[in-house]
Amino acid sequence: MPVSNPYAQYNNTNKIMSASPAELTLMLYEGAIKFNNIAIVAIEKKEIEKAHTHIVKSEKIIDYLRMTLDMKYPVAQDFENIYSYLRRRLTEANISKNAEILEEVNTHLRSVRDTWKEVMRINRENGENAQQLKHPV
Repeated sequence: MPVSNPYAQYNNTNKIMSASPAELTLMLYEGAIKFNNIAIVAIEKKEIEKAHTHIVKSEKIIDYLRMTLDMKYPVAQDFENIYSYLRRRLTEANISKNAEILEEVNTHLRSVRDTWKEVMRINRENGENAQQLKHPV
């Protein structure tokens, strides 16, 4: 039985507490991708409960991203459309335990994540404060 590392938990908590809003958004994208990957492997191994648990975690991340959209920005509606679609596909994947749907969702999430990384990079290069970059820009 693996022993958990208390320092790893502290380090993760420390990363979250010291992260900018932009970095937290990036962590959420990466978390959803990770949970989908775990669910994909669980589906392949016929571990239905594990797959369900991790798809639900990904769904909760998408729900949170939707709730935190600042609709005063026109691009927020684009994010809402993407998140709404991803949430629907996650529900379909969970009902059917379909790894292909999860792969599709991950493709979209990677695209959004990579775009977000680029926005963060451009803001850094322009000397803009990462603390001010919020979801969505």
